[in-house]
Amino acid sequence: MRIEFVGKNIELTQSLKDVAEKKFQKLDKFIGKDVDAKVVFSAVRNTKAVEVTIFLDKTILRAEEESDDMYTSIDRAVDVLERQVRKYKTKLQNRYQKNDSIRFENIKPMEEADEAKLVKNKKFKVVPMSSDEAILQMELLRHNFFVFQNAKNEAINVVYKRKDGNYGLIEVE
Repeated sequence: MRIEFVGKNIELTQSLKDVAEKKFQKLDKFIGKDVDAKVVFSAVRNTKAVEVTIFLDKTILRAEEESDDMYTSIDRAVDVLERQVRKYKTKLQNRYQKNDSIRFENIKPMEEADEAKLVKNKKFKVVPMSSDEAILQMELLRHNFFVFQNAKNEAINVVYKRKDGNYGLIEVE
């Protein structure tokens, strides 16, 4: 796995990179060597966060963990990614049968759990509006996201509320 390290509000020391690389090597038994990953370290006040994104051929694995210690956050992120690979082993295995991005022989099966099901289907009209209007509408509905048609370019967009209290915009290419 090729890892790119990025630091936000934190100085990336070589020792932090070395420890993180060693911890993420634990995932090498599940994920092939020719896979790219991006690890973002950030610090806000007393919180140390690690965001890990692993880019597989047709899937992206992602974990975001925070604690008061960067090394604890790294350990938690590795555990989350390992659980994701185990949880989705069968689905991923069917998708990647002829690909060596994930090494399935090293993944122990998880105990059978009830798989999440689609329980609701909702249809609504998409109305042209600005992203500010969409955020207002989302807040009025008390939702975490809102789908709308961007009045500027007529594309379908999504606004969402981030964990830090700010908003994000997803644009379709």
